[in-house]
Amino acid sequence: MLKASYARFKQGHRTIGYPAKPPVLPDRFRGRPVLDPAKCQAGCRDCAEACPTGAIRTENGKPSLDLGRCLFCADCAAACPEKALSFTQDHRLAVRARRDLTLRGQELQLAEALDAKSRKLFGRSLKLRQVSAGGCNACEAEVNVLGTVVFDLGRFGIQMVASPRHADGLLITGPVPENMKLALQKTYEATPAPKLVIAVGSCAIAGGPYIDHGEVHNGADGIVPVDLYIPGCPPHPLTTLDGLLRLLGRLNERAGKR
Repeated sequence: MLKASYARFKQGHRTIGYPAKPPVLPDRFRGRPVLDPAKCQAGCRDCAEACPTGAIRTENGKPSLDLGRCLFCADCAAACPEKALSFTQDHRLAVRARRDLTLRGQELQLAEALDAKSRKLFGRSLKLRQVSAGGCNACEAEVNVLGTVVFDLGRFGIQMVASPRHADGLLITGPVPENMKLALQKTYEATPAPKLVIAVGSCAIAGGPYIDHGEVHNGADGIVPVDLYIPGCPPHPLTTLDGLLRLLGRLNERAGKR
């Protein structure tokens, strides 16, 4: 016991200062992509052809990028001869509406807070039931990390619970295969109203690498209504935390910027 206490004392304060302080991310971190259609050559489709999930499409010679489908593999950036696509270190990716994940050169419309009545209900205490709907365990692992001393999700009043009957909402990962459709529907129905649904990761948003496969439903919003979309493959824990705090109206924007 003394050795454990001494080791803990040597470690010091381990919880990150976010959101009061900007996050410190490694140089290799791959965050929000930036698309500059003005740099694109007419007729060039190199980035679209390199994308494994069809996240990049061209309309009238101009590309668009669907962050819901994006795996953040950066194959598009490597294939683009004009460097019209690049990845930043911006961890902020969460949005409220699925359509807001499609970029055509504009700034990403980050998630807005719930209305005042919902913030009063969930703002200080939010219990979520995590549903792994056919995920590979990458998104699940990153969500689990939020419960560690480093991120300490509980300090914001947000906790994962074991039963949907004890939950204020669902946090869904995975592409929702056919075998999970009924389970997801029943879990949603078992969650007391009013309730929230959060889709975490490209699989839960659009099917990820399994998109349009005959055995998956291309994410959660075809089965249950979604209130918050958090893209990534998998999303960094800070990306998920940022989205949750935005939803609850508890984020200081100046402190949240990197």
